[in-house]
Amino acid sequence: MNLSRLDDEDYPAVTMGQAAELLGVQPAFLRSLDAGGVLSPHRTAGGHRRYSRRQLTIAARLRTLFDEGHTLVSAHRIVLLEDELAGAGRELKETRSDLDERTDELAQARSDLRDARAHITDLTRKLDDRTDG
Repeated sequence: MNLSRLDDEDYPAVTMGQAAELLGVQPAFLRSLDAGGVLSPHRTAGGHRRYSRRQLTIAARLRTLFDEGHTLVSAHRIVLLEDELAGAGRELKETRSDLDERTDELAQARSDLRDARAHITDLTRKLDDRTDG
């Protein structure tokens, strides 16, 4: 096994028993998420479920939503919308960063343009002085 992959949040490294223990749930809860199409763990060649850290996070969130009285359908929808919102937040942050960078570039270009205009004005003045003199 490539141990560096264990840091990957999508690497399926946790068995169902380990996942259930970590989440404080019964394995049947995880099986029901799989059967409901809400969480699809990786399957080994022998058919055993393996969960990634990302899937454990989703399962924990689903469990919380169930405890709050949500159905599987509504909990799944909430998790999908939360994920979509987080993605939009990341996109917005990247766009703001790009805008800030471009704003800085524009400010520098304006400064360079002012400097160039001042230099042209100075050269024109010097040329006028030579031709007048």
